[in-house]
Amino acid sequence: MAEQQNQGRAQTQEDLNQLLKVRREKLAQLQEAGKDPFKITKYDVTVHSVDVKEDYARWEGKEVSIAGRMMSKRVMGKASFCNVQDLKGNIQSYVARDSIGEESYKEFKKLDIGDIIGLTGEVFTTKTGEISIHATSVTLLSKSLQVLPEKYHGLTNTDMRYRQRYTDLIMSEDVRKTFVMRSKIISSIRRYLDGLGFLEVETPMLVSNAGGAAARPFETHYNALDEDVKLRISLELYLKRLIVGGMERVYEIGRVFRNEGLDARHNPEFTLMELYQAYTDYHGMMDLTENMFRHVAQEVCGTTVIPYAEVEIDLGKPFERLTMIDAIKKYTGIDFEEIRTTEEAKKLADEKGVHYEARHVRGDIINLFFEEFVEEHLIQPTFIMDHPVEVSPLTKRKPDKPELVERFELFIYAREMCNAYSELNDPIDQRERFRAQEAALAAGDEEANTTDEDFMNALEIGMPPTGGIGYGIDRLVMLLTNSPAIRDVLLFPTMKTLGGKDQ
Repeated sequence: MAEQQNQGRAQTQEDLNQLLKVRREKLAQLQEAGKDPFKITKYDVTVHSVDVKEDYARWEGKEVSIAGRMMSKRVMGKASFCNVQDLKGNIQSYVARDSIGEESYKEFKKLDIGDIIGLTGEVFTTKTGEISIHATSVTLLSKSLQVLPEKYHGLTNTDMRYRQRYTDLIMSEDVRKTFVMRSKIISSIRRYLDGLGFLEVETPMLVSNAGGAAARPFETHYNALDEDVKLRISLELYLKRLIVGGMERVYEIGRVFRNEGLDARHNPEFTLMELYQAYTDYHGMMDLTENMFRHVAQEVCGTTVIPYAEVEIDLGKPFERLTMIDAIKKYTGIDFEEIRTTEEAKKLADEKGVHYEARHVRGDIINLFFEEFVEEHLIQPTFIMDHPVEVSPLTKRKPDKPELVERFELFIYAREMCNAYSELNDPIDQRERFRAQEAALAAGDEEANTTDEDFMNALEIGMPPTGGIGYGIDRLVMLLTNSPAIRDVLLFPTMKTLGGKDQ
């Protein structure tokens, strides 16, 4: 059996090699005849395929020019049909010898699936009712020298889909729609924030101190300055500097880089949006977030009820708001208001099988209980508020409960969608928090922050009361496109190299 399979694979490869050889021979013949398609520099497109179909009354009987990839071809003597796929979709074309000329028709019959063509003709409807273009000219714009995957199955190898996203986009209409949606989502966010008076800004990606989040940075060396630098893990500390400088509402959408593992929700480089607004707090950030998610869903999806996996996520209803301690009590019956010491918290963790480290204190263990027992239940939009100060080094304390901070995370489908604070603007408290972070770093926590002296100087100049928030754009796109994994919404996700290079 194994021998037969090997023989079958060898035969398939031999057949493929022959097809590739034929395509190159066709290109050589065109070049020898002075018809090299790669020397064509432009083609005047007047309309896209779907525009013709959706507004047939406007285009019926009119001449149009479209361009795209030929995805199918049926040759029937003196007349043929082909299907051309462009950015928006595809359309059928009727290509007849008497309409384009005998020589052009001979050349058309030699075209291969995957070739990129320009096609001019009159819009009409066939006897079977399909909107089509009656071609008067066909121009080969680019010769495809590779063979596309089989039409009805596309790229069935998931790993290859991500490595060859260009082929995936060609073969899958759903994949194309996902990335068109991604662009529309980001545009909608920008319009919403711009309408609220926010300014979009850009901050450095190469930094000497990668702070603002609990993550391990990538490190590199800047030869010109002979200095070690890091790729940013967050946008926070530079955006806060701008608040200090008087730019009262700012946001940035950009790549950040975290030297961590790969899974369905994590990629080492991803798109983060952070925004900061002076003279508001985390309650203002909650209102902004709820309204923005609802706005984007309605504008891009046409509804606030979003199908995701096996459930429907209702973004139209008010989002639930729970403190972290109340959420733990709701789903476990454990009330950390009654557990006041680290010793009591560790004893409870031992009883419940919650793993912790020796350096952890009560606040850390509260957070561990939340992650262990609560997150999985947060399917519909839920704000989790008032985190322990130990897990929130850049957040303002609650005036009435200084062991907690004014922070929230939004969870949808058991996933953190954003993280927000009433920003810490007390430079004395901030320095103490940095010292605690450096102690954690010395104790082995590779994700702990170090003191950023320039940021400390900015805080000492004075930052107004400020609300800030960070959104994982990729996770929002996953939600609104019903995509199960982050790789499905990244055009070029990080992949392990094969044979020394990406394949």
